[in-house]
Parts: sequence; structure tokens; C-alpha cells
Amino acid sequence: MKIPYSWLTEWTAIPWDARELGSRLTMSGFEVEALEPAAPPFTAVVVAEILAADRHPQADKLQVCKVSIGRGAPLQIVCGASNARPGLKSALAMVGAQLPGEVTIGAAKLRGMESQGMLASARELGLADTSSGILELPDDAPVGAALREYLNLDEMVLHLNITPNRGDAMSVLGVAREVVALSGGSLTAPSIARVPTQGSGSFPVRLADAAGCPRFAGCIVRGIDNTAATPLWMRERLRRAGLRSITPVVDITNYVMLELGQPMHAYDLAKLKEAITVRRAEAGEGLTLLDGTRITAASDVLVIADAQGPVGLAGIMGGERTAVSAATTDVFFESAYFAPAAVLGRARRFGLTTDASQRFERGVDPTQQGRAIERAVALLTPITGGTAGPIEVTESANHLPRRPAVTLRTTQLQRLLGAAIPPAVVAQTLERLQMKVTSVAESWQVVPPAYRFDISIEADLIEEVARIVGFQAIPEADAVEPQRFRRLPADRPAEAAVLEALVARGYTEAITYSFVDPALQSTLFPDVPAAVLSNPIASDLSVMRVSLWPGLLRAALENKHRQADRIRLFEHGTRFEVEAYGTREVDSLAAIAVGPRLPEQWGVAKEQRAPVDFYDVKGDVAALLAATGDAAAFRFVADALPALHPGRAARVLRRNQSVGWVGELHPRIARALDFTYTPVLFELDVETALAVARISHEEISRFPQVRRDLAVVIDEEVTLSSLTERVTLAASSLLRDLRVFDVYRGPGLESGRKSVALGLIFQDISRTLTDEDVERLMASVVADLRENLNARIRE
Repeated sequence: MKIPYSWLTEWTAIPWDARELGSRLTMSGFEVEALEPAAPPFTAVVVAEILAADRHPQADKLQVCKVSIGRGAPLQIVCGASNARPGLKSALAMVGAQLPGEVTIGAAKLRGMESQGMLASARELGLADTSSGILELPDDAPVGAALREYLNLDEMVLHLNITPNRGDAMSVLGVAREVVALSGGSLTAPSIARVPTQGSGSFPVRLADAAGCPRFAGCIVRGIDNTAATPLWMRERLRRAGLRSITPVVDITNYVMLELGQPMHAYDLAKLKEAITVRRAEAGEGLTLLDGTRITAASDVLVIADAQGPVGLAGIMGGERTAVSAATTDVFFESAYFAPAAVLGRARRFGLTTDASQRFERGVDPTQQGRAIERAVALLTPITGGTAGPIEVTESANHLPRRPAVTLRTTQLQRLLGAAIPPAVVAQTLERLQMKVTSVAESWQVVPPAYRFDISIEADLIEEVARIVGFQAIPEADAVEPQRFRRLPADRPAEAAVLEALVARGYTEAITYSFVDPALQSTLFPDVPAAVLSNPIASDLSVMRVSLWPGLLRAALENKHRQADRIRLFEHGTRFEVEAYGTREVDSLAAIAVGPRLPEQWGVAKEQRAPVDFYDVKGDVAALLAATGDAAAFRFVADALPALHPGRAARVLRRNQSVGWVGELHPRIARALDFTYTPVLFELDVETALAVARISHEEISRFPQVRRDLAVVIDEEVTLSSLTERVTLAASSLLRDLRVFDVYRGPGLESGRKSVALGLIFQDISRTLTDEDVERLMASVVADLRENLNARIRE
């Protein structure tokens, strides 16, 4: 939220400059993310008046203007803006002026006519993103004055990060209350004089859902001119607060929302039919919003409706059918209190985030609806004219929120803060926060103001005392006893070592959301249930992840869209498995590899830059598993998973227990996601897959090794792991190492068969093996392979 410093000073005297104020607000819980001037730097721009504007003799779209700057002879300026006219006061960039974007203004000739400067637009001065002509200043603007001084463009704007529990602070008034509490001053609010009621009549309002909307204030203003120009001071304040000027009616509703924290809406009275009803939507009821979006509301959505149907989503956005336009002459102002529960999550359901919904979801002051309309009418009529009718308030008192008293005990305050704060200071601090405080025997009974939805328990009051008194005022104290950290379990790998191993193999760590797109996740894991969020931040982030793959795929796509051709990402995080008794969190490590096997460089041949494949990533996984000291316990077994390519996927087993997966993404999914190269992924359960095996002492044999080579012909379907398993079992404990040094397919072999050459290395710990010992072992191996794998010895 952006708040100009000068706007705050209208509401309270601030004893600090903007930078010190930002520091104090940050320490009290309102982080100032940025502090910047109201406009980017520029120099030598002054207020000027156009005395004459004649058509350029050689260009139909240019005008030659005579411009006064209050001193010296008028300057000749060639201007192409259609709104340049005699009598207009505008901004003149003098010769030598420095404008935003490192633009320097010099004397120039345009189609043969000399131009001694430039009449500048708001966009050229950094005051707007777009503009349709030169900047128009009020008639009373002092000619010759520096524009930065006249518009106070050097004032600081505070960018505040308001926490979700403090909806009351999402306004100038709300932040001013905090400044009062910190400084000990008082509110000096601008007087809001009620405009005398000159019109008559009201528009009927009925609260069909009083729990969702217990108070609705309305007022009719007739005879306005909505084509009038919003005053420059208001346009500037809205711009500095992050909003653009639209029309006077819309600008004023936005201004009141920013100032008082009460969202408002204006209807074109001529387009409303019969009466307004605040009710729940009927199932399947449709509505076109102000931004042109067509939505269909469910029965739990609160709507504002007239006799023809919904005219707005309550607390979110108005409807297009009753929108105010330049032709509007009569308006109906709405200022309502919607219960947070009636608005919460509805905007995100439709993919919307509006200023109104953000405030209503957190809770607005339920007592200020009439005051907001008074302020709006007082601002509107001097600009657009018109006569205001009475302010009609429709309410259900039984459904309005009430703030019960909260007890604050002296002993609990001292116990949680670790320091004794004088009782008088505690009471004074809470009273500065507009709370009603009653002292009762070693405690206080505190009634929060109506707008403080975040105060409900004793700990809330203790937090308020601590942040206003100042955390820096609480003395440091030594811990009662030293903290002792337990040793990392011997079987758990150090996280840094695991992550650094992947970094060393060319991967980069990614951090993604724990909630993911339900559509993508169901495509990857169609039969796996997922925990659904009741209040997601977005519709495409509405379920908890059952794998780290959805987030990594999205991250890889983002990198691909930014022209990254070789992508290697990994993430260490938690996935969530839905089980009968609840949700189980599984510590996981996953990665994705896309693009060429090796980076492009002069020493790498083109064929070595082929796309990464299953075996490349399998090698990365094998390197991680080898670090456990238990590499022999792992096997890669061909298996199927809906997310992975059939025939190019493997389950990772550790002593026959599944600990992860590795494989290429299914080609159908890769095409749907628009990947150029097929991604290869892996995912491991950290606790089971990467547990470090206990290191045991093994004596080194002093006796020589004996090697025998063996070439066996086996079926193509026989995997290397099956072959090595049979050889290891048959050779007993005397087999020290087994090496595969050749695989042959071709002439001399039957179709569907392959020859695998093995190197078997034998060694005993207590004696030298004889030829008879080795031959007996080899015979056992050959017999086992013939019997179990249909193998034959290749001579």
C-alpha cells in the first residue's frame, strides 16, 4: 500500500521526517518496503501559460505556441499535442532540462520553425504511464514556478506491507492511528462537513442475508456532470497511492476508500430497477463484471441484485449493467459492511484480486458507512455539481460484530515479555490505540475498537503493548540455561552435502509452492488423491502437492520461456500424501533435466550435445545413492507410472523397498506443456533413499586376487541387475568384484539374444586361492546362469 507523507500529515501531526517515520512503522509491525519521491528526478521544468497557438505553416498536426514563463519575452514552442490552446497552463521543459529516461531537451527546428523547449506530457515527466496530450494545470497555477515545487513532487511516498490481520490499517486513517499511538499525538482529521440535503427520495434496500451484510448505507445524488475534470490535487494523490484517475465519481469512491478504508460503489441510478436486495446468488446465476469478465456464481456467493438480477459481487466488484459512465447524471452511492466470512475466498475463486475484496476479507470498520458517504458527497458536489438526498442506512443490529472485553493480566504480560512494564504505561499505550481500558486488581479489562478484528485474546493485547512501547525498550536477558543442539543422527545425511552433490553435477536449486495446479497434478498422478485447500491464493494453486514434479515442471517452463536451452533444477521439500487417518508429510528430493547433455562450448562436439536422456539422469541418481555407502543395496527396476514414458521409467529400490522414481516425462504430457525436449525427472524419499549406511571395519586381504572372464549369451529381456544378482549368489563371499566390460549383439548370435562379457575377481581373506577353488566357483556360476537365465557360454 502506498501512502503519500503529506496525506498523513492531514490526519495527525508527525514529529518525524519520512525516513524516521518509516523506521518507526517498520519496528511496530508495518514494514516499509520502499521510500521514494512522488516523481522521478527531472530538472528545469516550470509552470508556463500558452498565450497563442497557431497552426504550423508546414505541418497540419503541429502548432506554434507563444508561451510565457512569467519573465522575459514569450518563448516559441512547437507542439504536437491536440489539447494545446491559448490560456492553458502547462509544464514547460526549458532548454537544458533533464527529463526521466536520460532525456535532455535542446533547442531544435521542427519543419523550419524554431522551438525553445518542450511542452511536456504527464508521461514524459514520469507522472503517468500513458497520456493523450500535454499536462493541464489549474488556472491558478503560478506561472514561472518550478513544477516540482508547485506539485510537491519531492515529497516521499511510503510503500507499506500491511499484514493480513490488519485490515484496519489499509487506509490513511488507519496508518494515522498507528502514528498517533507511536507519537502520543492526536488525530486531526480533515473536517467532513455534511452537505445539506437538497434532494429527496431514496432507493429501497432489503437485506435478505443480514448475516453477510448487516449494514448498508445508500444515498442518491442527482444532476451531476460526470464529464467534469477531477481536480489535479486529487488525481495526484490517487496516482501517488497507485491508482489512476478515471472519472470524478469513480475517483471519489477510490479516494474515500484510500482515506477511510471503506470501499464504496456508485451505480447509475437510471439503470437500477425497482430496489436493491443483498442476497446469496441462485445456483448458476450469471453476472458480467465491470472489467468485462463473465462469471457464474455459486449459491454461497453474496451478490447485490435489483429486480432484473445481480448488479455486483458483494465486496468484490460491481456489474457492467449498472456501471457509471460519462453520460450518467444521477448516481446511487453504496457504502456497506460485508462480514469477512461472506467475502473470504470468493474473489480468488473467480481469479480476481480487488482493493475492495482485500479490505472486506480482513474486516472494515462496521461503524463508518454513513461517514464514508458524507465524505464522498462533500468531495463530489463541488466538482460535478448535483444535489444529494438523505443518507439511508439499512441494518440488522443483531448481526453487527461486537467486541467483547479481553482480560490482560500483569503477571502474564511480564511472563511473555520477560520484562516489567509500569501499569500506567500499559494503560496509556492501549488507550492510544483507541481501546477502552478498565483497571481491575492486577489486570485490565480491555475493549478493542470496532475496527480491530485481530484483538480477541490476551496474547493479542500483549503484542500490542510490546510493539508500541518498542521491542528495543525491552531489556535483554540471558537464557535460564544454555541451548544444546542434538547431534545429527548417524544415518541421516547432511542436507548441505546432498544439495552440493547435485550442484556439482550442474543442477540449480529451486523453491516452489507446496500448493500446485490441480489440473497439472491430476494429469501427472490421475489416481492419487490430494489435499484441497479451503482458501487458496489462486485457483491454479488450490491443492497440496503429492510430488515435487508439478512445481519443477512449471519452473522449467518459465526458464524455457526465457530462452534457457539447458535446464537442470532440483528441489528439497515436502510432499503430502493423503491417507485414511490424515495427511502424511514426506521429505523428498526431486530434480528435472531438460535440453542438451552438455553446455555449448568450443571443446564439445555437436553429437555430445544431444538431449539429456534417461541414462544421464540415472547416473546422477546413482551418484547420490553411492554417497550412502550402500550402493550395492540399490536397484533400478523397469516399471510404469502415468507421468512417465512407458519403457523409459524405473522404480528405485533399496533392499526391495521402493524409495523413488526416475524416468522421462510421458510424451503426451510433454507435448501438452509445449516442451521442445522431453524432460527427465527423478524423485527420492530422503529418509529411506539417502539414509547413510553404518560404516563397519573390513580387513584388507594380504593374498592375491584371481580374475576369470566369462562371456554369457542371454535373452534381451534379462537385465544387468538380474545377471549380476545371479552371479553374486552363485559365487559366494569369495567374489570381491564383478565388472561388465563388453556387450555384443550381431552376427553369430540368435535373434533376441545378446552376449555380456563379465570380469569376476575372487579373493580370500585367509589364504591364496588355488586354480581348483576358482574353477569350482566358475562352474557354480555357469550352472546357475544356465538354470535360471537360460544362458549359454560363448566360446
